[in-house]
Amino acid sequence: MTALNWPKERIQEMAKTIRRDVLVGIFKAASGHPGGPLSAADYLTALWFRHLRLDPENPKWENRDRFIMSNGHCSMLNYALLARRGFFDPSYLMTFRTKDSRLQGHPNATELEGLEVNTGSLGQGLSVGVGMALGARFSKLDDVRVFVNVGDGELQEGQMWEAAMSAGHYKLDNLIVTVDYNDAQIDGHVKNVMRIDPLSDKLRAFHWDVVWADGHNIDSILIAFQGAIEAKNGRPTAIIFKTLMMKGCPSYEDDPGWHGRPPKHDEVAIMLKELGFDETPQEALASYGEPRFK
Repeated sequence: MTALNWPKERIQEMAKTIRRDVLVGIFKAASGHPGGPLSAADYLTALWFRHLRLDPENPKWENRDRFIMSNGHCSMLNYALLARRGFFDPSYLMTFRTKDSRLQGHPNATELEGLEVNTGSLGQGLSVGVGMALGARFSKLDDVRVFVNVGDGELQEGQMWEAAMSAGHYKLDNLIVTVDYNDAQIDGHVKNVMRIDPLSDKLRAFHWDVVWADGHNIDSILIAFQGAIEAKNGRPTAIIFKTLMMKGCPSYEDDPGWHGRPPKHDEVAIMLKELGFDETPQEALASYGEPRFK
């Protein structure tokens, strides 16, 4: 199975659909985290529909790329990406956070194929990614790449830096970390809660390559990914994507209060309109139909 290699215009349209999936699913559940998923939607859609090598018909394919959503509270984004990539029917997204659904608040890899690991206890995903990258090397799986998405607030966790030190030491150039640098976390702006700057200097001191990119500009995103994937220089790569929480919904952008608050009816109506969807929340919900998994 190869990567999809979608053109950028199609990626941009899919990113809008992914944002709609996230908002409508969280609205339906009246629970969840919309802020981070909307800030990371552009660059992660580009990754999943341009570069990520997966096979929905064979989720455990040995030579697949590995993706870890380390900031597991952004699970609705992970689920929307899986659904739109063909792992299950998009209608099933509307079961998010319900009792018997496989789509729980934090990703559960024992219940849902396509997930690599359970995440949500912040700071642990990069350690798992380092293990996967080392495992691929030891198993001679030279085509396997490991991608780990982290939040900038998550980089306040000490375990992240132990993992970063290990990745640099072991020269894991099959490991790429994407940082959602939106300067927002549950308690406010990252720079006010616990500064992580100078982030580039810290990572380079741990023997990483560092690239900055505009997380909402498709050309900047694609250039950053292409360079990171092609680099085989014995150094892991961190792509720091400058983003805005709730991107795509200008009335609510760059507000840390949206970290974990589901939108109300009137709010989601405005959000859908600002995303370019001419529909009410009820019409959006009805469009998914009766939930089915496959």
